[in-house]
Amino acid sequence: MKYPVVVHKSEYGYDVHCPIYHGCHSQGDTLEDALENIKDAIHTYLTMLAEENKGAIYEVEVNA
Repeated sequence: MKYPVVVHKSEYGYDVHCPIYHGCHSQGDTLEDALENIKDAIHTYLTMLAEENKGAIYEVEVNA
């Protein structure tokens, strides 16, 4: 499956994130490294979601 990613180049290398998965970020010294690393980050993110979905879901109310 293919996922969109956004890549930013900086003086430190490349940072990349997957906008459809909040908090799914990675980086690399080269563009190729960054793209390989985001693949691993997406895989880890999806694995984590699958594990979370095995638990019971509750709603809580938070007063601001």
